[in-house]
Amino acid sequence: MNNTSSYSSLDLVRREVSRLLDPSRRAEYGQFMTPNSIAAFMASLFSYEGEIKLLDPGAGIGSLTAAFLENSLKYKADVFVDAWEIDKTLSPYLEGTLKHWQTQTSNRIEYQIHSEDFIEYASFMLSLGGGGAKFTHVITNPPYKKIHSSSMHRGLLKMAGIETVNLYSAFIALCIGLLKDKGELVAIVPRSFCNGTYYLPFRELLVKNTSIKQIHLFTSRAKNFNDDAVLQENIIIHLVKSGSFDKIKISTSFDAEFADYAEHYVPYSNVIDKDTKNKFIHIPLQSTDRDLPSICSHNLNDLNLEISTGPVVDFRAADSLVREITEDAVPLLYSFNFTNGKLTWPKEHKKANAIRFTQDTKKSLFPNGNYVLVKRFSSKEERKRIVAYFLAASDLDYDYIGIENHLNVFHFGKAGIDEFIAKGLTIFLNSTVIDNYFRIFSGHTQVNATDLRAIKYPNLETLAYIGKSYEKVFNDQLLIDNLIGELI
Repeated sequence: MNNTSSYSSLDLVRREVSRLLDPSRRAEYGQFMTPNSIAAFMASLFSYEGEIKLLDPGAGIGSLTAAFLENSLKYKADVFVDAWEIDKTLSPYLEGTLKHWQTQTSNRIEYQIHSEDFIEYASFMLSLGGGGAKFTHVITNPPYKKIHSSSMHRGLLKMAGIETVNLYSAFIALCIGLLKDKGELVAIVPRSFCNGTYYLPFRELLVKNTSIKQIHLFTSRAKNFNDDAVLQENIIIHLVKSGSFDKIKISTSFDAEFADYAEHYVPYSNVIDKDTKNKFIHIPLQSTDRDLPSICSHNLNDLNLEISTGPVVDFRAADSLVREITEDAVPLLYSFNFTNGKLTWPKEHKKANAIRFTQDTKKSLFPNGNYVLVKRFSSKEERKRIVAYFLAASDLDYDYIGIENHLNVFHFGKAGIDEFIAKGLTIFLNSTVIDNYFRIFSGHTQVNATDLRAIKYPNLETLAYIGKSYEKVFNDQLLIDNLIGELI
């Protein structure tokens, strides 16, 4: 039997099995099976030396292991496979894939299929201490699903010393623990772990125990798992346990066809600075993309500015919200209140227009003033990730205003900002320079306050200078970029 044609036929099997799987079970397990082109690329990243002990957690029908075994033929390597797949519907397909490679090649290939819960097994092994490190290679497309704070999995992971919020990062953390020193891990995962507070413990674990050898970025969200309607932005990451590299290879392609594949190397510290608090992982699309222009030298503390998530969570404050304006209420602002950067309030909408002013609600309101608001969520393919609005004190004739939770707000000690500084900050945040920089370390559509704190800003004098041109450049991207470009 021809190995390559047999391996290629797995894509047909993958599509068929995807259609047969119960959608509710797929949601329960977070299943998204790997296309062959991605599996082949992932397998090509490994070194194949010595006796190989391969771990494939969440193996599905065996596409990743099949690609790995095909590559191992070139090196005449002996491979011992441990494949974990909890969905027994997939077990016959996985068995068939592994049996084929065992019987149709001259290499020594042995395998074991585990139908148990991988998190239970791996957490127990790691809780025993050093006895868990047994694999030389890990290849994985881990499940993607949030872990509930009170779930059994959360408890098991804590027992193993792992704190994380999603199955995919849990799988990677456990696999790192099961790797031998100098062992290699290649995974396709959502990019969401690269920034944000929730994934900080996971990033700390990753940085402490491994070095990144390569990151591959797909510039399209929708193409790689289009059979499964997945729009999460994914990367392929190659880690080496206890490794050390001066540079990291950054590669890109539009989609899983890899037709426009390109690569470049960047200094390790340009991707991740191990000494910083947040340990954000940057993915520069060009070798010179990592740094902001020299005018950006101040953090928000230097500027005496703060940023907060809008404190009014509408479903929690439902009893205090009103659609019609009443004497005892003040404006409540959502992102939909801004059209082309201009405020429209009140506005016909299914959401409330106002929030009652009481002693209980006052603590979640801002005194009227000049503020900069930034949308926390954008659509999957929206042109710009950061969208900022200037809210003038004169826009609303009220002493207090409410800002809903889907907006971030820049403020000065929970009070308004100087008008020109606020206008300049709005222009700066809406520039393409900042949007491009933000995309280097943020792959998801949320723009959180933590992320905006991590950016360096111009000084107050420069922001005020920019702000004096607000009316001239407002809502014109070319004029905004030209203004910032002149300062750079």
